[in-house]
Amino acid sequence: MGLRRAYRMAGQFFSAVKRQGPRRALGLVAQRLAPPSHTVVDSRPMVSAQDMVSVDWTNPPLALREPLSVTEGPIDVAWVTSPPSAGSGGHQNMFRFIHTLEQAGHKCTVYLYDWQGSTADGPALKKMLETVSAYPNLKADLLPLRGSVHDSAQALFATAWETAYPVYLDPSRARRFYFVQDFEPWFYPVGDNYVLAENTYRFGFHGLTAGAWLEDKLSTEYGMAADHYDFAADSTRYHVTEANTGSRSGVFFYARPSTPRRAFDLGIAALAEFAKARPDVTIHLAGGRLDPHRVPFAHVNHESLDLAELNPLYNQCSAALVLSLSNMSLLPLELLAAGVTPVMNDGPNNRLVSQNPHISFAPLSPAVIARRLCEIVDDPPDPSTLSASLGGRDWTDAGVQFTTAFERAMRG
Repeated sequence: MGLRRAYRMAGQFFSAVKRQGPRRALGLVAQRLAPPSHTVVDSRPMVSAQDMVSVDWTNPPLALREPLSVTEGPIDVAWVTSPPSAGSGGHQNMFRFIHTLEQAGHKCTVYLYDWQGSTADGPALKKMLETVSAYPNLKADLLPLRGSVHDSAQALFATAWETAYPVYLDPSRARRFYFVQDFEPWFYPVGDNYVLAENTYRFGFHGLTAGAWLEDKLSTEYGMAADHYDFAADSTRYHVTEANTGSRSGVFFYARPSTPRRAFDLGIAALAEFAKARPDVTIHLAGGRLDPHRVPFAHVNHESLDLAELNPLYNQCSAALVLSLSNMSLLPLELLAAGVTPVMNDGPNNRLVSQNPHISFAPLSPAVIARRLCEIVDDPPDPSTLSASLGGRDWTDAGVQFTTAFERAMRG
């Protein structure tokens, strides 16, 4: 390590200690000292050969041919999901709606499924999640999936695509549902896992989707019965702070190079052009670990932040770049709630999810995006106007949509 780099890292370390505490600062140093990883895509199917053969979606079982209905009273609901982690946004959103069903009087049980065969300690995992503010505290038990869910289950949810296989094969009469948060075949190159994921939309489950784009795509292209809930923002977490109601100058980029659908390099190319045009504007990056050699402009790299750290950061910014090549991210509405103008790539996957007039949709051209960011930072809208554009809508409203669609399907 060169002397100059050592001095730079020392300065970054002490800055991180002041900003985030010694434990997190040491973790960041350990990440930077680690050798760069070269990811090898594992193309093995995430479904066993036996399950591939057993799931004959052209000849559905009785539970799908004659779905169970519950005409009144609370419903016994089973969910099958991969084991959640503290920072998993998909699990946090899913648990939000499990909690919504519990509040509506329904009973939920969460089954933990790992396609590789390992089992999670459900009670210990639940106790850990109770310490994470992004997760609601559930009444539901967290149990390892051992063959099948409980016999009395009346509704059974698949979540990530690989869970649709054990849900299809479960011997219970429970009505099948699919909690769909993204078009998951696009997570893979065209191959086995792409096809195995895509086939799950043909299983005959009732889809409850994150936003209208997924509902439209799954119903139109795969004939899936589906309903959607609209996105929202938690105003208790994301809002305009008193100190940041006036002019702002920073730009935020949701930077996740490990997630190809977030178009990291296209975003960096756009920001490099923006940085040339507006070198005095601070560019903030957050979302994951970055190779500094891939970011050819001055920036502040926040890496992965706790949710509690996001609102203060957003309140420093007038514009944000959020790219998504599949279903829209939750970030644009959260940014608006904090008084930031989101710039997003144009397309039905984003426009069908939110028609908020303050989202700036742009062609996926780095030059156009850079110009759009310049326009916003040169003449930023009033942060309070952006926040008010959400109309006070929060996740309670989305929960009503979700619960209404679920109960309507269960009542037949």
